[in-house]
Amino acid sequence: MKFVIQRVNHAEVKVDGDIVGSIGKGFLVLIGISDTDTKEIADKYIKKLINMRIFENENGKTNLSLKDVDGELLLISQFTLYANCKKGNRPSFIEAGKPDMANELYEYIISECKKQIPVVEKGIFGAYMKVSLENDGPFTIVLDI
Repeated sequence: MKFVIQRVNHAEVKVDGDIVGSIGKGFLVLIGISDTDTKEIADKYIKKLINMRIFENENGKTNLSLKDVDGELLLISQFTLYANCKKGNRPSFIEAGKPDMANELYEYIISECKKQIPVVEKGIFGAYMKVSLENDGPFTIVLDI
């Protein structure tokens, strides 16, 4: 599993020109799921994501979590995080999770995040999406634990 976490002032995702998910201050998270991922692995990532302290406190130190700042989440599935570019110029995606399994795990991640964060928006699994954001910092973390 891989999460690319971007601290944003706002972000949105569109499918066929329609906004399907939109947030204010919070995290835009691109989620890559491999064929070996499980709910137990997802739980570790969710815990790390929710408790990650990358918002600034009153002293300008990155010491506040998503909950501390009433932050929101926009979760986007992105199998291309598992691109293998070692051979040739055309990426291989054989390490990405099969669609049925990956979608089930993606929906699990969304439902678990909703238990802790009041505003959780999402993209549409497998759809062609247009994602726009204002990265705050910029501050981007690749979570690969």
